[in-house]
Amino acid sequence: MEWKASHILVKDRALAESLLKKIQNGSSFESIARSYSVCPSKSKGGDLGWFGSGQMVPAFEQAVKRLSRGRVSPLVRTQFGYHIIKLTGRRD
Repeated sequence: MEWKASHILVKDRALAESLLKKIQNGSSFESIARSYSVCPSKSKGGDLGWFGSGQMVPAFEQAVKRLSRGRVSPLVRTQFGYHIIKLTGRRD
């Protein structure tokens, strides 16, 4: 199984919560990623491309597995900070 996802990574929980609310209220995920994410993927609107099992840290991968295509995760905390993840594809 492989997944395609985008994410927004920030260090501050309060900022992550605020950004998630903006997305839930209709703001563009990609635009927010470009403006706020601290990950190099921000230049691509947060797009991480395709990845398989074991390529992401466990908490991130578990969140991706629970999402349906087009959906946005609740906050996911890893050693890198707080992620907001959007699943954009899934393939066998």
